[in-house]
Formats: sequence, structure tokens, C-alpha cells
Amino acid sequence: MPLIILDRDGVINEDSDDYIKSPDEWHAIPGSLQAIAKLSQSGYQVIIATNQSGIGRKLFTIEALNMIHIKMESHLAQYGGVIDAIFFCPHLPKDDCNCRKPKPGLYNDISDRLRIPLNKVYCVGDKMTDIKAIQSAGGKPVLVRSGKGQSEIDQGLVPEGIPIYDNLASFVDEKIIVKK
Repeated sequence: MPLIILDRDGVINEDSDDYIKSPDEWHAIPGSLQAIAKLSQSGYQVIIATNQSGIGRKLFTIEALNMIHIKMESHLAQYGGVIDAIFFCPHLPKDDCNCRKPKPGLYNDISDRLRIPLNKVYCVGDKMTDIKAIQSAGGKPVLVRSGKGQSEIDQGLVPEGIPIYDNLASFVDEKIIVKK
């Protein structure tokens, strides 16, 4: 079964500098849920790898995070899509943990648990922290302009050779072979 790993904020849902702290603040990026549904219906295992330092900052609880994910999965189910697993880092940058992107811990954990090398796995993010973590774990990085992606491009932070797409839907429509 093919695998794809997605960042959450800025790839699947709108991002916020104030963090997504409740289900009411979670809003899908247009086309993202349909894109995930296409992946699911085409046999892809869809996994999320996301930094969630709002937990460590005490801006929201693990229960609130679970409720956000329940909302996301409920909305996704309306299109026939499924998230197979969600891996997250609750730590602050100062904690210097291995699971907080740009370190590769989340991706290495996914690889270890599923016993799948990531060298053929697309990993979609909207920040260079995502791209660096993906590269360190041996995955195939993809940057989307949604979320913080365009800002990263405008600041000249994205190295040559990183595939760039407008959003998750444009990546899936152009790059992923889906069943018709």
C-alpha cells in the first residue's frame, strides 16, 4: 500500500499565527479534503506529521487537539477519505526534542512503526522545517504555497530542486496517480 505523509496546518487546514486551539478554529483549505479522499480511494495510506507546540505552551489541551482531529476526520469522511494515523510533537522549540520538526523524529517514528523506508514516500509540507525534517528522514519533500509556503519562497528559503505546488489539491491532481 503506498504511503503519503502530510503536515496539517497550512497543508490540510488554514494556519494561524495564534495556533489552531479548538475545533471552531479549524477550517479546511479548499480542495484539501477532496485531495485526501482521492488518495484514500486510490489505496494510499495517509498519515499526518505535525508540530503542535500549542500543547506545550498550554494554549490548548490534548483533549482539544483530539476534538480538532475528530472534526477534521468527520469532514473528511463526507468525501470518503480517511486519515490512517496522526503523529504529533507537543514540545516547545526550547525542549530540543527529536520529534519536533525540523528534526526527523516524527518521520523516523512513522518509518519504524510501519516498517517502510521513506525514500519513495512523498511528504508534503508548507514550511522549511517540514522540508528539512523530511529530507533528514530520507523522504521525498514537496512544498505547497498554501499556509506559510509562499512566504518561505518569497524569503528565498527554499532550495532549488524542491517540488512546489499551489496546494495539496494541485499536487495530488498533478503528481499522484489516482483511480478514476
